[in-house]
Parts: sequence; C-alpha cells; structure tokens
Amino acid sequence: MRTDGRKNDEIRPVRLEVGFIENADGSCLITQGKTRVICTASIEFGVPPFLEGSGRGWLTAEYGMLPRSTHTRSKRRLADGRSQEIQRLIGRSLRAVLDLGVLANWTILVDCDVIQADGGTRTASVSGAYVAAALAFAKMRKRGDIKSNPFREPVAAISAGVVDGIAMIDLCYAEDSQADVDANFVMTGSGKFVEVQGTAEHHPFGKEMLDQLAELASRGIAQLITIQQEALTAAGIRD
Repeated sequence: MRTDGRKNDEIRPVRLEVGFIENADGSCLITQGKTRVICTASIEFGVPPFLEGSGRGWLTAEYGMLPRSTHTRSKRRLADGRSQEIQRLIGRSLRAVLDLGVLANWTILVDCDVIQADGGTRTASVSGAYVAAALAFAKMRKRGDIKSNPFREPVAAISAGVVDGIAMIDLCYAEDSQADVDANFVMTGSGKFVEVQGTAEHHPFGKEMLDQLAELASRGIAQLITIQQEALTAAGIRD
C-alpha cells in the first residue's frame, strides 16, 4: 500500500486552474497531489540572435522554487544547476511539439514557479506549461499575431519509480526519497516519447523494469492529457 492509499498505476488528483494570473498572456495553477506550480506564458516580439532572419519563433522556460515551497526555507536565489536542468527540460518538451514556423518572429517565455513541493515538480511544470502556452497561443490567434495553433499535439510528463521492488507512477516526496529507481517521462498525445530520464539510486535495473515503468507512465500521461484538454475546452479553446 502506498503512503496515500493509491494503486501503483494511479496518478494523484490533478486540478488545472486556467487564468490563475490575470496579467499573464496565458497561465494556470497545476495542483498534483500536494505539489502546486504556477505556470505563466508571456508573449514577446522578436527572437534570439541565432534565429534572426529564419522566419521561425522560439519558446524558452524558467523554473524556480519559492523559499517555503519545501519543509524548510531555502534562500531566494538565481537558478542553480538543478533549476537550469529543469527549465531546459520544460523548454525542450514544449518545443518538441511546436511548429516554430507558425510562431514566425515571436518568442514565448514560460515561467514555472513551485509554491509547494511534494515530489514531481518538474513533471507537473511540463504539464502545466503546456496549458499556459496554449492559452497564450489562443490570445495570439485572436489578435491576429499568428494564423493557426503552433502546437502539433499535446505534451505532458509524469514521474515513475521503483519503491521496495514495486514499480509505480507519480511519486510523492515520501516515496521518491526512498525509491530504488527514479525516473521521469515526457510523452505526446500520440504516445511518443519526448524525453526519458532514469536513474538507479542503489542498484542497476534491467530493461524489463524500464519497460514496466514506461507502460505505467504512458497510462498516466494519457490521463493527464485528457485533463489538459478538458481544462482548455472549458476555457473556450477547441484546438
């Protein structure tokens, strides 16, 4: 039995509150269990120097944790190595399903700020960032900045791991802290992998276990994408 009574293939309760930050071009608060992340998307005209004249747009991300998002207060600081790794993951994940040509000369800046952490903050950030960016794209289409939705398909992410020899998904902190294997999966709505991160904390693991984790993750991500689409539909976005 897991610490919160869930089945091993069961994700935590997920809630997406769109429009959570009124000043942002797109925003949502994603709550996944006790983990809570504010995701915002900002629209800026112009692209990085390496894209100038290419006719393509860009999307980049930043990630951070507020000082009391964890059990003890951490210092407010610029992105450290872990934060830089995670924000690159968020950016790569969203760009993997983006047609940057549709964005032309626009840049989308995604910010993911963890206000409460209980495991899976990076994966929740990816799932929430997709919704925030989709809302920003809807705004751009409405005012004529772009002609179509740059997203080719949805993307979401979930954690997975092995605790006491048992494979499970969407680990909370208590489970993650004692996991023998710690993994994160990013997948598209069509079931394709964008990124797989997996680490053996104590002993190496075999392909059979990796396949088991991937199967569990694909089921969990399918549920997350359904939740994303329901939230966007409720906000009036149909495609």
